[in-house]
Amino acid sequence: MIKVLFQIKSNKLIVQEKKRLKQEQKTLINTNVISQNELVFSDEYIIQNERIVNNFIKELVNDYGIDTLVIKEFKIAPMILKVAKNIPHLHILHLLEESNLTYKICNAIIKTNTINFISIYSLPTFLLEMLDKEKITVESRSEMLFVSNFMKDNNIENFSSIYYKTTIYLKLPLSKEDEEDFIGFININKYLKNIYIDKLNKNDIENILDILYSLKLKNIKIHISDNIHDLELIEYLKKINKKNARTNGILFKIDYSKEYLEDNLMNQIHINTIKTCIFISLFLISSIVFYVFYSNYASMQKVDDIKKDIQEVIAKNEEKEEQNEEIEQQTPIEPNVSIVQPNEEPETPSEEVKYNNDVASLLEINEDTVGWLKVNNTNVDYPVVQAEDNDFYLKKNFKKEKDNSGWIFMDYRADAKSLSQNTIIFGHNMYYSGVMFGTLYKTKYSSWYKKEENQIIEFDTIYQKLKWKIFSIYVVPNTNDYLIANFSTEDKFQEFLNLIINRSIYNFNTPVSSSDKILTLSTCSNNGKNRLVIHAVLLAD
Repeated sequence: MIKVLFQIKSNKLIVQEKKRLKQEQKTLINTNVISQNELVFSDEYIIQNERIVNNFIKELVNDYGIDTLVIKEFKIAPMILKVAKNIPHLHILHLLEESNLTYKICNAIIKTNTINFISIYSLPTFLLEMLDKEKITVESRSEMLFVSNFMKDNNIENFSSIYYKTTIYLKLPLSKEDEEDFIGFININKYLKNIYIDKLNKNDIENILDILYSLKLKNIKIHISDNIHDLELIEYLKKINKKNARTNGILFKIDYSKEYLEDNLMNQIHINTIKTCIFISLFLISSIVFYVFYSNYASMQKVDDIKKDIQEVIAKNEEKEEQNEEIEQQTPIEPNVSIVQPNEEPETPSEEVKYNNDVASLLEINEDTVGWLKVNNTNVDYPVVQAEDNDFYLKKNFKKEKDNSGWIFMDYRADAKSLSQNTIIFGHNMYYSGVMFGTLYKTKYSSWYKKEENQIIEFDTIYQKLKWKIFSIYVVPNTNDYLIANFSTEDKFQEFLNLIINRSIYNFNTPVSSSDKILTLSTCSNNGKNRLVIHAVLLAD
């Protein structure tokens, strides 16, 4: 029996064989917590309880913001990868054993469905190609020994740097060692697009082309930075380009000498070519502007149409409630007389669930409706939905139609009835159209966040009407450390509150403690590189 130790360090989940157990650990080999950041399983337990262990890992990833799985020994890797399937946010894998990757482990990596980057000591070419087809990037750590200037000049130190390299530099003439390493590089590489050359002559050109032709390379650009003024050589390169353009796409891009440009090239450019280029440029610019304008207009129009349907449903609900009130007022109240038999207690009417009727009425349009969010002096005034994951409403609107603007949605882990410690709401930053969270950028300006009326956010659920007061606003590089829904202890929640309060661009002096419940609004900023985040605390009144 093998004991497997799970440890949490920063954003990493580290798994290794536990060869020696402490006295108090010897009986804790199944599901008992040894310490806050360590847990030991037996391999038998993992194999027999795959679903339980998978849920356990999923909870760790969600609660601790883990994105990296570290496995120290190859012998436990297939078993651990099998129970780490389909776990969102777990994208990175480090295999620490200094051995060649095996097919069994490679196949297990692919079947996780979420890992898209691995760090490995070394691996065979066919496994690298197998992972590449699945769009999994590989970083190999084993260093390569080389003697040629070609390998040194191009900073090629490991196998993966050969495989993925798109650009190389050649110093001509090539030595025998350079040529051998260049040919070896071409045989392994799959992404080469550009070759840069400083100086060359006709013999060097023919030598390089013979190598590229023999290895059947296509669509390569050879950039020559030498200040060429040899007209015969230039004409020779032009003929090669003309021939290769129709066959394999290996083309030379030449930096012409100033003398050549003045004496020859400019004389060959016809005025109609310039006009054609200008026309094409203007057409492309106009097309792009029109596309952006139309796309934003269509997005705004679609949201407006959905809002009209929403308001119609709410209006009908309010009209129905008014009619019910009128009927109740007009109906004479009959004395409530009931006969109670001896030794029989009168029935007590069951208590009904109280709904926020306006929001609850939208369930007839979308059964995923959980609330309504409004942020003062922005365009954010939408019903909020919740799916089984955080992907569905990224490309679907309130009517579940395909829409790049998506919709405002609550984190799938949240509970609209009892509320999480941290209720998280997401939305796209549709800056140009201003829909969804497209106007939340205003919250970063002092003219907005210093107004007291703007510091109150209304987020009503279908069960109750709620108000929240902002206590932190900030922009942070892309991270998920603020996306923790619930905390195992109040101390951890307080540490979390201290973290997000210290990030704020303004001191709101809003009281908030670990006994409170908070609301988090999250959207993209700076073309997806950062996140704009707003935190607010639930007001007791």
